[in-house]
Amino acid sequence: MDPNSTGLLKVEALIRPFALDDVKERLTELGVGGMTITEVRGFGRTGGKREVHRGSAYVIDFVPKIKVEVVIEARLVEEVVQALREVAASGRVGDGKVFVLPVLDAIRIRTGERGESAL
Repeated sequence: MDPNSTGLLKVEALIRPFALDDVKERLTELGVGGMTITEVRGFGRTGGKREVHRGSAYVIDFVPKIKVEVVIEARLVEEVVQALREVAASGRVGDGKVFVLPVLDAIRIRTGERGESAL
């Protein structure tokens, strides 16, 4: 099988937790048939955020995020990325990131189907 024949891409988005329901709804409307959601923590350029508790300031190094992973047909990628940007954006630092990666193959374990039919 040609590694580039599947026409599949994996989109990974790191978003704020409050945006998850809206992201799920929008991606479902676009025809995304499934997704994996993981609770993650991390930081970007800001290095975390400063909070005050009982008068003492402290830095939270790792900020809670949600990682959304979907494998889609390449023809849907621009719509999915645009939807993620529209729905997950609050306009503030820390809204997240979207990554698009090639998928060499996809195999449905139960049936052995490969490529787009495995989705």
